[in-house]
Amino acid sequence: MDKPILQVALDLVELKRAVEIAKLALKGGADWIEVGTPLIKSEGMDAIRTIKREFKERTIVADMKTIDTGALEVEMCAKSGADVVIILALSNDSTIAEAIRAGRKYGCKIMVDLINHPNPVERAKQLEELGVDYVNVHVGIDVQMLGYDPLEILKDVVDAVSVPVAVAGGLDAERASDCVALGADIVIVGSNIVKSKDVTASARKIREAIDSAYAKSKEIRIKKASIDEEIRRILMQVTTPNISDAMHRARAMEGIKPIVKGRKIVGKAVTVYTMDGDWAKTVEAIDVAEKGDVIVIKCSGDNAAVWGELATRSCINKGIEGVVIDGAVRDVDDIVKLGFPVFAKKIVPNAGEPKGFGEINVKIICGGVEVNPGDWIVADDNGVMVIPKQRAYEIARRALEVKKHEDRIRAEIEGGKTLAEVVELYKWEKVR
Repeated sequence: MDKPILQVALDLVELKRAVEIAKLALKGGADWIEVGTPLIKSEGMDAIRTIKREFKERTIVADMKTIDTGALEVEMCAKSGADVVIILALSNDSTIAEAIRAGRKYGCKIMVDLINHPNPVERAKQLEELGVDYVNVHVGIDVQMLGYDPLEILKDVVDAVSVPVAVAGGLDAERASDCVALGADIVIVGSNIVKSKDVTASARKIREAIDSAYAKSKEIRIKKASIDEEIRRILMQVTTPNISDAMHRARAMEGIKPIVKGRKIVGKAVTVYTMDGDWAKTVEAIDVAEKGDVIVIKCSGDNAAVWGELATRSCINKGIEGVVIDGAVRDVDDIVKLGFPVFAKKIVPNAGEPKGFGEINVKIICGGVEVNPGDWIVADDNGVMVIPKQRAYEIARRALEVKKHEDRIRAEIEGGKTLAEVVELYKWEKVR
């Protein structure tokens, strides 16, 4: 994140008031709009639908405080327009896992609220392993009245996990600034904005405070970002065969080959599901992707191209790492001249029409391999490998060990031995 996110929590019960207050908060610099739990209980899914219709370009967060039936409630929210759904850390792991699967399927992210958890730091670590997108350090309204403070555990949680950390609980401009200084990525403010006399001015005051704190706390940000940088650095040193071996001979995507030989890509996946020939979502994904990301596309067929030269040029402008397509591509002569890494299943001359069916950043099966948003993609002339984001650092390190082992064997072969001699192959054959 290039700046802290200010999330305004609409903890109201009147939908019309909520919409008007959201407009004022956005004018003051708020980024995300949270449909608060009271508003959802008062208005149901219509609250999410209405807020999404009013603010289509904004990230909409549904604070469901789900503790059971995770998949069902995430599906309801996602279909109503939520981009992020909040569930409780007190939920059983199976509920959280189901919520994550539903989020991947329907294209929304999962934030887990640590409110009232007896061991928030350890639970945050567990949640990251399960695959949540965000954790929220939260002291509830009733507990705030007793003097408890989210800052008491925020720093420990920030240090314990690499996923973005949100913080909530009676924050004003000064305390929001302190949270950002401690490493919070998302600052959630409710009553100090929505109940203020001048909503826009209050939002602007908090916006300026957290931006100032962010500018002064870059050391924390660099430390947090260094994990992804280290993963990328290691993966650039290894091959897809090294990665396959490190993942117990995991298979690459089936039938997907490089259009431009000799180019390697390493980056996080932005996933796309689309229909055969429908290139609308594939092009829209370029705007969603960030520098260094890999766009991974699953098409329902491969009779018409969903990618070509113009989309490729757009990727180059944005610094996209590469594109992987379980479908068809065209304009390959131009793509080769541009030298941009595209991996595809089929080459055809004809394109389809941009009808807009499909979704961005949902779970897909590409070349027979599951890909979730944020998974690491490594592709070279050998093929395309997918590394689950939860295990990316571990797999990268293991792949590097595989490479080191092979380098030692290679040196011994260059010294005159055969492969069978080096690995003592005959020793390990079945005794007859």
